Amino acid sequence: MELPDRTAAACVRAAVTAPSMHNTQPWLFRLGTDRIEIVTDPRRALAVVDPDGRAMHLSLGAAVCNLRLALAGAGWTSRLEGPGLVLLGPRREPSDGVQVLASAIGHRRTNRGPYTAAPVGDDVLDALRVAAAGPDVRLTVLDPVRRSAVLALTQAADDRQRGDPAYRCELARWTDADGNRRDGVTARTFGPRAATAALPLRDFGLTLPLVERTAARFEQQPLLVVLHSRRDTPAAWAAAGRALQRVLLTATVHGLATQPMTQALEVPDFRRYLEDPDGRWHPQMILRVGHAQPAPAGPRRDIRDMVLREPDQRPLPRSTAFPRTTLAGAGR
Repeated sequence: MELPDRTAAACVRAAVTAPSMHNTQPWLFRLGTDRIEIVTDPRRALAVVDPDGRAMHLSLGAAVCNLRLALAGAGWTSRLEGPGLVLLGPRREPSDGVQVLASAIGHRRTNRGPYTAAPVGDDVLDALRVAAAGPDVRLTVLDPVRRSAVLALTQAADDRQRGDPAYRCELARWTDADGNRRDGVTARTFGPRAATAALPLRDFGLTLPLVERTAARFEQQPLLVVLHSRRDTPAAWAAAGRALQRVLLTATVHGLATQPMTQALEVPDFRRYLEDPDGRWHPQMILRVGHAQPAPAGPRRDIRDMVLREPDQRPLPRSTAFPRTTLAGAGR
């Protein structure tokens, strides 16, 4: 059976709402009659903070998760071959669980605002762990001692990055004051300035000091979770990205805000301290989780700019085949 153009467009649009570091949206799509393949776009690599492509492969996995959920929500089964090749299967009515997660795709945000003191229930934390769980992936909720250690490492990594001219130059490339671009992090999604040095959050306004931002008090004791994978290879990074997106969508379903805090993962000297002592589990993502006011959506590129035009691939549909849907507009 052939996937209709309108369904393919809606599913690709769902895929690109996935998070990516600095909102680079580093994806390209090949459309076939019975398949959709997502590959990374090396032109959107972050040479300073992601020189080995680990974060890029995480975003690949997250996009694949969205794509397969959108397909399932539209009544299509699929199977995954390799990191990004999704092959269509028979039609099947989606389960209630699939429909719930698929409906959350367009509502997920990266929330860089202050979180409230309202606790996150143990049942919800269990749901996040289950969402991540796999034979080679796990999610850990940090206790106060480990949280303090991770915050200290994050602060040290953030300080080092701020002092690196190459980091500041790369950040400037992917941040924007006027909001006209369709990728990167724009001023409306920077989040407020911290009134006190409560949390080592990445300052996306670092190279744009004239951008006016409100000040806010952030929580002193954030809830942090860490996603680990058993291996540290590109395939493992993509698998961790799929698990990460399931966690983010599950958090969205439960009304939670989430924000990556990944500076310590971007500096090798600090990342190794987040590995298990036996070296069997490798940290792939640190998330701040809690309750917050809604955050604005980040910009998204036109999906027609991401579909590869290759002679042996499905032709790029006309613009009328790519309708605006409720899946558009969310993301980091």
